Amino acid sequence: MALAAVVFDWGGTLTDPLNFEELTDLWRLAARHIAPDREDELCARLEQIEGALWAGVAKDQKAFSLSDILKKASDELGVDVAEALLEEAGTHHLDVWTPHIVHDPEAAPTLAALKGEGLKIGLLSNTHWPRAFHERFLERDGLAEFIDVRCYTSEMERTKPHPAAYRTVLRELDVAPAAAAFVGDRLYDDIFGAKALGLRTVHRRDRNVPGFDVQPDAVIDRLPELIPLVDKWMRNDT
Repeated sequence: MALAAVVFDWGGTLTDPLNFEELTDLWRLAARHIAPDREDELCARLEQIEGALWAGVAKDQKAFSLSDILKKASDELGVDVAEALLEEAGTHHLDVWTPHIVHDPEAAPTLAALKGEGLKIGLLSNTHWPRAFHERFLERDGLAEFIDVRCYTSEMERTKPHPAAYRTVLRELDVAPAAAAFVGDRLYDDIFGAKALGLRTVHRRDRNVPGFDVQPDAVIDRLPELIPLVDKWMRNDT
């Protein structure tokens, strides 16, 4: 079947690699806003809960959101946090991330070229952030206009590599797995999951992510390398 759509991972694929070790103060602003007199305690608990939830994703692909983290910490620590306060704390969290989120400068021209070929473009990100966080960054850097469908696991029950996550974006794009390709930097979350469902897979090579025993259909180092590859697949060439 000829290629009709390309779906991208976000972090590490359309963005520069994210260095989480540089962002140890992410939760501190939220903790300070929620309970200034218990800042250290709440900050440590927020970090622990986030880490535990991401560890669980590797086992069962159960998705979660930023509000889930804050609510769980609030319940456990006895902090009464209303929904409005959760949103405000989340905004502070985003403000700390903002200067660290850098899209690959070749992402927008690559997406534009693929759209120009008549392909549908999708995005599927494993994330606990609200949609508004991602949309802000995509719009800021001129990528949003080229992505037809944007799916975030913070709005789903499952994360990649669970088939349900991929089926969500394929359904919204209205394409069959065999007519789509997935581009990602993580061999397990991105390549293994997409390949298992029947999508063509393109690994954007990154030595800093965990390895996994799966063979992608293609490997690239730079996003523009996708263009001749998908041209070939659109012609249904093997």
